[in-house]
Amino acid sequence: MTIQELYAQIGGNYEQAQRVMKMDKLIDRYVRKFPGSNAYDALKAAGETMDPTALFESAHALKGVCANLGFDEMASVAGDITEDFRPGATRRLSDDEIKARIAQIDALYRRTLAGIEAYAASN
Repeated sequence: MTIQELYAQIGGNYEQAQRVMKMDKLIDRYVRKFPGSNAYDALKAAGETMDPTALFESAHALKGVCANLGFDEMASVAGDITEDFRPGATRRLSDDEIKARIAQIDALYRRTLAGIEAYAASN
């Protein structure tokens, strides 16, 4: 499997990753590191406590990593949470809506991990 095939499989934006990292070698390196990122785990934990600061920080971190890697859908959903908990912002989403977005991120994350595992196994 090529890196482009991985991106097609997981619904990622390869062109965005290429704009940010410029070289497939760097994209490969950071895609392989993505499963070790703790931003997802931190977001899941923050969602259980609904701690506003933790939700903002973990969603913001996940959004940044995903945006750089071209994982646009996950970045967008994490961005919704980020903006809802941005200091000084007025919340527009209910706790249930936040939890639904975290569940959506969970599904996207699992799909992405499965794709990365298949990619790593083939290379």
